[in-house]
Amino acid sequence: MKKDTILVLDFGGQYCHLIARRVRENGVYSEIVPSDISVDALAGIRERLNVRGIILSGGPASIYENGAPQMDRGLLDSGLPVLGLCYGHQLIAHYLGGKVDSSEIKEFGNAIASIKESSGIFKGLDKREQVWMSHGDTVLAVPAGFVVMASTESCPVAAFASAKRGIYGVQWHPEVVHTKNGARIISNFLFGICGCKATWRVDDLIGGYVREVGRAVGQGRAIIALSGGVDSMTTGAIASKALGARLIAVFVDHGFMRKGEPEQIDLLARKLGVTYIHVDARQRFLERLSGVTSPEEKRKVIGNEFVKVFEEAAGKVDADYLLQGTIYPDRIESGRSKNAVVIKTHHNVGGMPTKIKFKGLIEPLRELYKDEVRRLASSMGLPEDIVNRQPFPGPGLAVRIVGEVTYEKLELLRQADHIATSEIAAAGRPPWQYFAVLTDTKSTGVKGDARAYGYTVAIRAVESADAMTATFSRIPYDVLERISTRITNEVGDVVRVVYDITNKPPSTIEWE
Repeated sequence: MKKDTILVLDFGGQYCHLIARRVRENGVYSEIVPSDISVDALAGIRERLNVRGIILSGGPASIYENGAPQMDRGLLDSGLPVLGLCYGHQLIAHYLGGKVDSSEIKEFGNAIASIKESSGIFKGLDKREQVWMSHGDTVLAVPAGFVVMASTESCPVAAFASAKRGIYGVQWHPEVVHTKNGARIISNFLFGICGCKATWRVDDLIGGYVREVGRAVGQGRAIIALSGGVDSMTTGAIASKALGARLIAVFVDHGFMRKGEPEQIDLLARKLGVTYIHVDARQRFLERLSGVTSPEEKRKVIGNEFVKVFEEAAGKVDADYLLQGTIYPDRIESGRSKNAVVIKTHHNVGGMPTKIKFKGLIEPLRELYKDEVRRLASSMGLPEDIVNRQPFPGPGLAVRIVGEVTYEKLELLRQADHIATSEIAAAGRPPWQYFAVLTDTKSTGVKGDARAYGYTVAIRAVESADAMTATFSRIPYDVLERISTRITNEVGDVVRVVYDITNKPPSTIEWE
């Protein structure tokens, strides 16, 4: 039986994959396809999937730019319901004869939308809704046969629709949590407009992933790049089911782990029940980063070196394939979609060398978000301490040290991070992610009635579900005070501690 499916056309927006995730949260399968997919290609997809509707993502371009991403206009006459968001909203208006122009007043962040038509995708919404905007161009007039459904103070056509054609445009981002009733808008489109049925579940993917890994490796052997995080451990559990003794787990200790973490990973790896190799490459990685200050360059150096170490390890055990726990956010932030911009290069995506010695790179979780991976891990019976382990970047503390990485800075940050994370965890109900950053800012302080000149440590704690958006966590002041007091007392070269209260966007979760 074909799965009810929503196709998301990717115009390069950073929230494109968040749209797909929001659809899946409703129990409806979604797939992301290139923005210029043809009507003929759509027909091919419909042979295997029951496509019920199309969502057009946002994007960083202006529709009038040379080379701006386009779509096959025939999709608007395909009979499938279409929902355009941000850039997609503007593109529909432009194609069908509306007016789009650059805004005198740009909108970035929260805005209040006046809902003129509480029907269709806006069924059940209030007359005034908090929404999340991020745009420079604006629809000024709707195409013939369409009606204005919403506006804001500076955006006269914040939403429009033709119920007869099943085509809707929304300037804001309902997929982002900052839009108060964004989930209801998407739900209305899926079930009220497209007639989808909620039949898709993450748990149903396990068998398919096991078969995928088995087919890719065949009768060969593979290594799993193990980091101890939920992504790599879940990938390892899947691969173990598929390959059994032909899987070798390899942990590369690059020296940028948190305090006590290598020992914890050794214990976790043995729970997989496969051959395990611990590679001590601490000195090697530190030497490669000597003199490197750019965060992008750090990630690329670490990514390249990781592959070299894994290639060497694979050669010793006659393994031809490399498995990684790469997930959706890694890929989108690294700019791997056709029209996307690079936010930061993830060491396991954009940081990978163009040529590797492995016969194949296998990433079974590449289409999933963090919360989906957690549900999958729980379904597979992985321990709770793995399922709910807070995210940790592959380059580790190397990208939590602003500027050049040295042994002395690593030890300083390791100690400060251990204090911060221990105090936050001990306070109960810890945030989604929390850690310390060693900045490249030094300042004057006073210790023991004498002048001290030392580093500034930043504490970062955020709440998130998918790593695509995040809000800073409101850590109690008494907890922050304990952290500050302990770090400045126990870590000799630190004289100042600050707390980061920036959301994502506009910042990223990590500093580098």
